[in-house]
Amino acid sequence: MSSGNGDQQPVKLSLPLKYQQEIFQELRQKDELVVIARGLGLLRLVTNLLHSYDAAGNNLILLVGAEDRENGWIGEALAEHAAISMASKARGLSVVNTDVMSVGTREKMYSQGGIFSVTSRILVVDLLTSLLNPETITGLVVLHADKIVATSLEAFILRIYRQRNKVGFLKAFSDNPEPFATGFAPLSTMMRNLFLRNVSLWPRFQVIVGQALEGKKKAEVIELEVPMSESMRDIQNAIMECVEVSISDLKKSNSGLEMEDWNADSALHKQFDMVVRRQLDPVWHRVSWKTKQIVNDLGVLRGMLHTLLTYDAVSFNRHLDTILAAHSPPPGSTRQNQSPWLFLDAAHTIFDTAKRRVYTGKAAQGATENLESLRPVLEEQPKWAVLAEVLEEIDRDLYFNPVIRDDSNGSILIMCSDTAQCRQLREYLQNMHVRPEATGSDNDEESDHEPSAAFMMRRKLRGYLKWKKEFAKVSAELFKENQSTLNGTSDAKSSSGSYRGKPPPNKRRRVRGGGNAGSAPTRAANGSILASEDKPLEVATLMSEIQPTKTEAAQKEDIIADPLDDMDDFYQLYDTQDLVVIHAYDGDMDEHVLEEVKPRYIIMYEPDTSFVRRVEVYRSSHNDRNVRVYFLYYGGSVEEQRYLSSVRREKDAFTKLIKEKSSMSVVMTLDAHGIEDPEDAFLRTINTRIAGGGRLAATAQPPRVVVDVREFRSSLPSLLHGRSMIIVPCMLTVGDYILSPSICIERKSIKDLISSFKDGRLYNQAETMQMHYKSPMLLIEFDQNKSFTLEPFADLSGTLNSVSAANATSDLQSKLVLLTLAFPRLRIIWSSSPYQTAEIFESLKTQEPEPDPIAAVRIGLEGGQKAEDQSFNREPQDMLRVVPGVTGKNIKNLVLEMGSLREVANASVDELEPAVGREAGRQIYRFFNKSVL
Repeated sequence: MSSGNGDQQPVKLSLPLKYQQEIFQELRQKDELVVIARGLGLLRLVTNLLHSYDAAGNNLILLVGAEDRENGWIGEALAEHAAISMASKARGLSVVNTDVMSVGTREKMYSQGGIFSVTSRILVVDLLTSLLNPETITGLVVLHADKIVATSLEAFILRIYRQRNKVGFLKAFSDNPEPFATGFAPLSTMMRNLFLRNVSLWPRFQVIVGQALEGKKKAEVIELEVPMSESMRDIQNAIMECVEVSISDLKKSNSGLEMEDWNADSALHKQFDMVVRRQLDPVWHRVSWKTKQIVNDLGVLRGMLHTLLTYDAVSFNRHLDTILAAHSPPPGSTRQNQSPWLFLDAAHTIFDTAKRRVYTGKAAQGATENLESLRPVLEEQPKWAVLAEVLEEIDRDLYFNPVIRDDSNGSILIMCSDTAQCRQLREYLQNMHVRPEATGSDNDEESDHEPSAAFMMRRKLRGYLKWKKEFAKVSAELFKENQSTLNGTSDAKSSSGSYRGKPPPNKRRRVRGGGNAGSAPTRAANGSILASEDKPLEVATLMSEIQPTKTEAAQKEDIIADPLDDMDDFYQLYDTQDLVVIHAYDGDMDEHVLEEVKPRYIIMYEPDTSFVRRVEVYRSSHNDRNVRVYFLYYGGSVEEQRYLSSVRREKDAFTKLIKEKSSMSVVMTLDAHGIEDPEDAFLRTINTRIAGGGRLAATAQPPRVVVDVREFRSSLPSLLHGRSMIIVPCMLTVGDYILSPSICIERKSIKDLISSFKDGRLYNQAETMQMHYKSPMLLIEFDQNKSFTLEPFADLSGTLNSVSAANATSDLQSKLVLLTLAFPRLRIIWSSSPYQTAEIFESLKTQEPEPDPIAAVRIGLEGGQKAEDQSFNREPQDMLRVVPGVTGKNIKNLVLEMGSLREVANASVDELEPAVGREAGRQIYRFFNKSVL
């Protein structure tokens, strides 16, 4: 396979670097898993590999696990390659990603061959129904191999493929080494799920990679460490203190868990609160309310660390105001349910310092006229000034060295973390030389040519104060409601019930967080703490403080972004020579940005490991493009820490992988998987579990289960298939799994169970199952990583009376009892995980005859309707099902009569009557015409 494909026309590849060529050669020779460091050009490798097969023109290759934007990238790249190689047989990429594409169309496409990117749910059904015969597939290319766990759909697809096709190739790719290094023997487990024997590791420190990227063509890098301002450092230290206290509280209250990674360093990473949550999930119903609150708070605090460095002072203060409001008790609540970190001195430092970055001074009590004491401070982000300096330096460089003898444009590319940051930088760069008009209280004595964000910051402050006024109104309204509820209805109750024997609120002394008392006054009505909230008087004073800036507001109107009305006036092709492009980091797409913008200067406003490598690859791939990179980061900040620890974590993961690979034993018992063990087949033929005198179940064929196609979202069909059962996917009207002609099972996860009780769907389903099957069953399946109990699902409604856990649990339990009373033949199966469900299904099938798929599909269809008439476009139908008046019996008529949801919504009662009858028509009409206010 390595050479025979390009006999007529040599295939032209675009792999300029040595390590890329080596990986390509390896992949053409053998099946393997490639784990490559982020930013080293994974998608380029994939597209070149696919093109080398595409050019031959006689292959059927499936791309598994690709996301939409990757499909876009690969499709473009394949078309480009085909044009360059002048490969007449190349057909490019076809994406199969919607349920609307009919079965016939897909069958025709598969028979013609080519490269297909198919969503996993469609592919697994097509393979099981033999619409796509696995033996005709030339090979599979799997992206995001790190996501393939034993229960995933992708692992199911690979198992079906390998069972029936032993010769086709299989290549898997991943640029995320961390998941391969967690748990026990993770690499060999992953390899077993992928049915591969070889793994190829390409970290950044690999010799060939190092030589390719560190040769003569290294990019020129200028590292700029920007010191944080005093107030930013104070806030960062205070937030870190809150994080540490929260983590130590967690450790104290949950001592029985694995807590090695629970430290301030790992708390900086995005996944930290998810990791903690995952560890607590199995015992979530037993952890205290405080623990749940802290897990939530860790996410909030981590977000604050990020916004401190990326937001400007005014936006950060506003962000804190919203956090504070969100953590205050809801109106009508008398519970002390604020987050523990709000009681710390450090919390006072955060709110106080953040406010002092925007304005200083205190309003004297009663003296609203005296405004001298209040001054806007509007501290600028230190990086802004550095950015302006860098741009000035680039201007000078372009002026004094004007001759560009290379292929790159003279454009400047500024990279930052998100689109909000892009907007902020664009606004700053547009307005940095605009001066607010000098007024008496203004302190802008800087020289005219020096860049300053004063104009932008004053505008933001005006916006903030206007917002604050509205915000205060809303708070006041809610508080007033709260007061009236408390005073009018529950005086006696609140003093006895809420405080449990403590003195009433006005007599209470604040004991916890006492140091915070001055700045975080308690609201006397219900004793809840509000950290550093402005008094109405102070807000009023600040509102009048805006007045002086009105003169400057007239100087220049707000800039409106991209008005689309007069496109000709506003849109034109820019000259790329003097363009400043501000772009957010966007994973693999950044390679496109570099190739298209061809920047001469790159300013990395925030550090990002993978982008550094993308620049290295870009520079090393092009002889004639010089690049100068400015690398900005706050010294001693969380940003720097996060960058260094992400590099370290990746390096550690690769080191661990290399170590495991050297001593790994891959157990390939799966080679003959699917060719069933002859002993099992014999035992099934002579079934010894038949009680005395029972009939002999002599069936040599493996057991069969009919599964509804919508069930492939769950991992259960895959696990049943793993137990050597034949899975027959069908469009079922009644039930989800048919185990035998008499056993029909409706599967519900807990979330699904609650919602189907709410909309009454479950009663209809139970009714139709009982009508058509002798043994209808409801399977309630829990998540294997969560607790096997109904308690965690107590407080789901969010209403005040659901606060006590007993209410909602008994509510769900009582609904289940009512269901069994209404349908006495309905059996309920409780399963702790999909694994246990697969076992239960196996034991239920032991004595039963096999189900007939055709009969199963016919059940529940209206008289005269054929199985083929069932439409595949389920989502609009599922939406219709929840409309009052629409039942399982009349939905088909409605669909055939009306054609679309829009027509149903706009129809009158008379138009609906022929399809569903008068009463149901009235209900549907009332539902769509009800006022939402």
